[in-house]
Amino acid sequence: MSLPWLPIAARFAPWLRQQRGLIVRSFLFLLLATGMRLLEPWPLAFIIDEVLAQPGAPVTGRLNTLVGHFSAAGLLLLCAGSVILIAAVKAGLSYLSTVGLAMAGNRIISMLRQALFSHLQSLSLSFHHQAKSGDLTTRLINDIGMLREAMITAMVPMLANILILTGMFGMMLYINWKLTLLSLLLMPLLLFSIRRTSVKVHKVSRDQRKREGALAASAAEFLGAIGVVQALSLESVAAGRFAVDDVKSLRQNVQSRRLLAGLERKADLIIAFATAAVLYYGASEVLKSRMSPGDLLIFVSYLKNSFRPVREYAKYAGRLSKALAAGERVTSLMDVRPVIVDRPDAQTVSVRGEICCEDVGFSYSASQQHGTLRHISFSLGVGESLAIVGSSGTGKSTLLSLLLRLYDPQAGRILLDGRDIRHCTIKSVRQNISYVPQDSLLFGLSVRENIAMAALKAVTDEQVYAAARLAGAHEFIMRLPQGYDTVLSERGHSLSGGQRQRIAIARAAVRQSPVLLLDEPDTGLDCESKHRLTGALTRLMAGRTTIIVTHNLSFAARAQRILVMEEGEIVEQGTHELLLERRGRYACLWALQQSNNRDVSYATG
Repeated sequence: MSLPWLPIAARFAPWLRQQRGLIVRSFLFLLLATGMRLLEPWPLAFIIDEVLAQPGAPVTGRLNTLVGHFSAAGLLLLCAGSVILIAAVKAGLSYLSTVGLAMAGNRIISMLRQALFSHLQSLSLSFHHQAKSGDLTTRLINDIGMLREAMITAMVPMLANILILTGMFGMMLYINWKLTLLSLLLMPLLLFSIRRTSVKVHKVSRDQRKREGALAASAAEFLGAIGVVQALSLESVAAGRFAVDDVKSLRQNVQSRRLLAGLERKADLIIAFATAAVLYYGASEVLKSRMSPGDLLIFVSYLKNSFRPVREYAKYAGRLSKALAAGERVTSLMDVRPVIVDRPDAQTVSVRGEICCEDVGFSYSASQQHGTLRHISFSLGVGESLAIVGSSGTGKSTLLSLLLRLYDPQAGRILLDGRDIRHCTIKSVRQNISYVPQDSLLFGLSVRENIAMAALKAVTDEQVYAAARLAGAHEFIMRLPQGYDTVLSERGHSLSGGQRQRIAIARAAVRQSPVLLLDEPDTGLDCESKHRLTGALTRLMAGRTTIIVTHNLSFAARAQRILVMEEGEIVEQGTHELLLERRGRYACLWALQQSNNRDVSYATG
């Protein structure tokens, strides 16, 4: 079990050091409890050898030098009291050691889970686009939970059993070394069976954890798109795919249980053979007066308890193998390094809002042309606004991702107030930018918390209300059941699209950053909602350097300058009036959109 656990144990090292005081105290209690366990059979052995062997006679045997001349009744009373005292002390020490080690284990696992969650948030967007959220959630919750269970319900008892095993074999050697060697004859066979089965169980458990991660990913995928599934009558397809993965996981679980059941039965048989051999030889020694009945009783008691750790390892082998597989999945995730990181000389910056792109180039991959940028150059002064328009897939949103340092450009550079953003800390770059995405994600928190969470420092209720009024959201928020204290459903689906966007605008407003990025903020909204949203966005843009990605050319026309992008390149740029005069790509798009708007007006009129 040692080598596969080393990488996982290495991950625990920083948190183990934090809990070393509690661990040392608990381990000391465990040692003392083990000592009490070693004393347990001695009172009964004394009764057999000193009292029952010579009924009615005064005690003159080996106890005489310790307790003086005792009557049989006195020795019985003393031994009975010793049994109670030993059990009480052992129970107290075992309680302290178990609770202490469990508390340390829980704290360590909790810190590991928090570290893993923080690590996942630091990983680059490219990783999250490739990973499956259901599998990541399984690693964060279930796999770490399995580590917690193994540490508390398997490793702690096994640590106690190892100490018991060491102490008892030492006592057995002291009592009768021949019997001890006889009892160990079958131990190599037992250890070989445990080792061989553990390897098989670990392989099955590793495959099962992967299968359960895929199962969680499949469930999350279909449940996350439940509207589409129901609209297209794909329920049977989703259930069929889920059932296939579930049956595979079930088979692996049954295979694991079959291996473990076989191991436990083998262990029972081998232990029975060893016990029978010891009883036969030990009884022969007693009959020949080479060993007292009490010593044989103590030896058999130790033998029974010394085989207990071996039997329990067989019992816990499956749990430990599953925990090892879970630990490997967790550590493999911890080993993933983010692509976008701060340079050693990165500086924390506070900017005014001047933006400059110099010959920027970027592609998600060599084979992927979608989102590719080539030779992007423009500059934007403090407080100026820029709209980026063009066909879908031309790299408009990709450019915003570069400004947010979700990716770094592969050619050229992006400057904030004259500084290359790659020379600035990621946190400070993003803190200077407010971002309103196309699909505004709200969390299952209150409206107040959803707005205030984007603030760079603590905000008052009045500041939250002011941001909501700026976004035109205050009135509908006050009509909610608990107003600003109304807890939203997951992703904010209890609100309309326009309401979600206005809360997102309020969130951007309360951030009070000098740069504002808007990515298709009015997509999917009706005309009335777009009108309300346009007013809110106009108020939000005031005094901020703003870049707007939009297909709504009427909204783009409000910007001081417009960039037209096609196939990852800038094909036109200028003011709305200038671009119309040129009668180029922008003028064609404008004419087409105005014609479509007139058609919609006629159809709805």
